[in-house]
Amino acid sequence: MIPTSPGIDVLAGTAEALPVPDACADAAWLGSVLHHLADLEAAARELRRALRPGAPVLIRNTFPGRSDRDLRVRFFPETARSIDGYPSVDRVCAAFAAAGFARVSLRSLPQQSAPTLGDFADGLRRDADSKLRALTDIEYAAGLTRLRAAAAAAPEEPAVSWMDLLVLA
Repeated sequence: MIPTSPGIDVLAGTAEALPVPDACADAAWLGSVLHHLADLEAAARELRRALRPGAPVLIRNTFPGRSDRDLRVRFFPETARSIDGYPSVDRVCAAFAAAGFARVSLRSLPQQSAPTLGDFADGLRRDADSKLRALTDIEYAAGLTRLRAAAAAAPEEPAVSWMDLLVLA
């Protein structure tokens, strides 16, 4: 089912073949999708085509070697295995540089996933998270136990993960 909303046209396409005219967009937002792209270089070239000159690409993602403050890694450390397979900052910058983009900035930013760790635990949907789906049942149960223990020890602690924002233009 394709989501609909007044004033928003949903178009079928892929990152490697965007169904939009040349130089039609003022920016591109890639939120937690890099590891799902079939061809990073082709996606970068396609974004170059679709974006107006100087338009930024904002990439919010978890990168290998930079995930220690991700809540999933904190409580489910085995999820770092899947992150290790994601494109690195250097790989992403190289792919986008080949398409004419330059790195503008890279910074870690907080993302509050729930008001508290307990709320975060209650709202976890293993089937909706590729990192959690990759865990064995034993790994998932152990992580949930760690998370619930931390929530009990600090009931007011907000559920905050830090993710990177890479900006290219």
